[in-house]
Amino acid sequence: MPQAGRGAAPPGQQAWSAPADGGAAPGAHLLRPPPVPLRAPEPPKAPPHDGLPRRQLMVAGYVLEYSLRRSTRHSIGFMIDDDGLRVTAPKRVSIAEIDNAIRAKQNWILSKLEERRERRAARLRKPPVEWVDGTSLPYLGGELKLRLYTATRNRSDYNPDTRELHMGLVQGATETLLKERVKSWMRQQAEGLFQQRLDLYAARLGVQYSGFALSSAGTRWGSCTVQRVIRLNWKLIHFSLPLIDYVVAHELAHILEMNHSPRFWAQVGRIYPAYEEAKALLRRRAQELPVLFG
Repeated sequence: MPQAGRGAAPPGQQAWSAPADGGAAPGAHLLRPPPVPLRAPEPPKAPPHDGLPRRQLMVAGYVLEYSLRRSTRHSIGFMIDDDGLRVTAPKRVSIAEIDNAIRAKQNWILSKLEERRERRAARLRKPPVEWVDGTSLPYLGGELKLRLYTATRNRSDYNPDTRELHMGLVQGATETLLKERVKSWMRQQAEGLFQQRLDLYAARLGVQYSGFALSSAGTRWGSCTVQRVIRLNWKLIHFSLPLIDYVVAHELAHILEMNHSPRFWAQVGRIYPAYEEAKALLRRRAQELPVLFG
């Protein structure tokens, strides 16, 4: 199959060009702005709370806020995300015991909160992607090249040999429409691939999951409910297959162990022995992602 050159359209299609604007210079952006003027971007807002009760505790001279969820687990668990500290504790454990457990882990908690803040700030400093013909987007651990052309209807075609995603756009399409089209295409690819990997690793682990859905969580790559429903973040499609497989193995292991105990990691290791390396690499790759969809 002949490869399309830069900016070339598939056979029978007209190359995408910007609407006439009085003689725009070659190389100008290929998409015209929306017809309605856009407001200036507002400062990033704090992520919405998850609805869990929130408490405050003085720790090492800091007022530490955390969300508390009660569960049937047998020990107190801690998780750090962009919302801060989340604590999961058995129903029988008192607030005083929870606060004492936080103080006992304060060095770890405060260091992880600082690391999370630094990673988030570094990611927000990255320049946003320019949505023009020829731009590169992260896909399955590498990059795909976006090719834009004018079409009578919106359409998408991916060439795995050249790693080019051809997007046919109607004349006058906006950048917002293009971003939604690319996101929709990536979600479709993620759904099909993740389903295949879940089936493969579930058979290896000897478990069955009851359902699967994509998530758009800001800080979690996956989850598993007590009903054995697996949710995987569609943005994993940006990463290589081994990293996707690590998250798949991780969530499937929760069907057997709803915790992160040594028994849980032993189950992960049965089907994904290199989980420690994958966990560290996933953290690094996530920090390297450009700002794509805001």
